[in-house]
Amino acid sequence: MKRKRRNSWRIWWRSRARIPESDSMSWFEEKRIRSFEGFTPRAALATALIFGLFLALFPLYAPFAEHPRHDGVLAVPFALFFFVSNQTLGMIHEAGHGVCYLLPCSQWVMIAMGTVFQLAFPLGVAWYFRRRGNAMGWWIGIFFTGFSLRYTAWYISTVDRGPRVSASESFLGVDGLHDFYYLLDSVGLREDYLSISFGVTIAAYALMLWAVGGMFAYAFSLRKRR
Repeated sequence: MKRKRRNSWRIWWRSRARIPESDSMSWFEEKRIRSFEGFTPRAALATALIFGLFLALFPLYAPFAEHPRHDGVLAVPFALFFFVSNQTLGMIHEAGHGVCYLLPCSQWVMIAMGTVFQLAFPLGVAWYFRRRGNAMGWWIGIFFTGFSLRYTAWYISTVDRGPRVSASESFLGVDGLHDFYYLLDSVGLREDYLSISFGVTIAAYALMLWAVGGMFAYAFSLRKRR
């Protein structure tokens, strides 16, 4: 009875996903194709709109904007979205440093690993979903890679505050080295920190804009497919 019910479910799902009827298709192949259909057109469009709105509000409400705003109807949801995203990436950043407390790393590598982890994690998530054929997962991962890069640009822009980060500004709440003061100074680029920060900012917004554009393109492609 269970086998018959399972077969009827597979036939129904194949008809929904436009999969040709074939008993030779493995469960893994079906799962891969199902990931393409993980979003309905409305859900995909709603996701694209949320991320597009977040990107549009970023220059106004982000804490490291030139003159950040704290008023308006959208201030609270933006702050919540930003806080959760930023804290998650902050923990990943510190984990990158922590790896070098366990492994024999030079000081330069230990300091650089925070930013490497912070950028590699969302990019790795994006690549994982791309390999599974999940377009929306890919674009969300790319968006958060851009988000992480924008935070990195802000961090670089604070090099002029000196080689130490105060406890009030530190993610862990303790005094510590300023990553980019040390890294840029060690390669002779500390005086160019503003130009580097600007270039990284442009790259960050380009990635987030590309991701939002990809989300909308995916949403509209689902509508055409239906």
